[in-house]
Amino acid sequence: MRLYDDKSRRLYINTDERARFLAAADGEEPTVRAFCLTLFYTGCRLSEARELRFSAIQAQARLISFRSLKKRGHHHIREIPVPPQLIEAFRDLPRELPLPIWTVCGQKVSRITAYRWIKRVMEKAEINGPQASPKGLRHGYGIHAVRSGVQLHMLQKWMGHASMTTTAIYANAVGDEELEIADRMW
Repeated sequence: MRLYDDKSRRLYINTDERARFLAAADGEEPTVRAFCLTLFYTGCRLSEARELRFSAIQAQARLISFRSLKKRGHHHIREIPVPPQLIEAFRDLPRELPLPIWTVCGQKVSRITAYRWIKRVMEKAEINGPQASPKGLRHGYGIHAVRSGVQLHMLQKWMGHASMTTTAIYANAVGDEELEIADRMW
């Protein structure tokens, strides 16, 4: 995993882009908005969001349980705390149990459609470049968590990383993010 591509371009959305993405997502219809907010507030993978069911949402506890799909052959669930805004976004959606939350004609939303939803909101937010992707949201979540003082072992748990080495990459923030961390020290 890396935070910059081969051309040294950032692969995560920064603080300003996070704010713009959130504002753009608020202008979407409820299904797309809830999908965008899920990726934004949980750092989950696109495939994990597509599998999400209402039974995985613990509204009172403000937790969402995700099945980690990268743990091939293993049934591994991780719970991620979420803000009230995300719980509220789910209340606006039709409940078609036991199907995944995001469905089209009785089938879970395709990976391509889900990707296009994110890209459309990124374009509305005027976020361009390699960071304008679902993975850019995931990496942005990791950077934001580190900047907010979340301990690496908690972030590892929330993001579903098998190795702390993978999670530690977010602690290697550079640019404005690194300066902000340094400012807290001084």
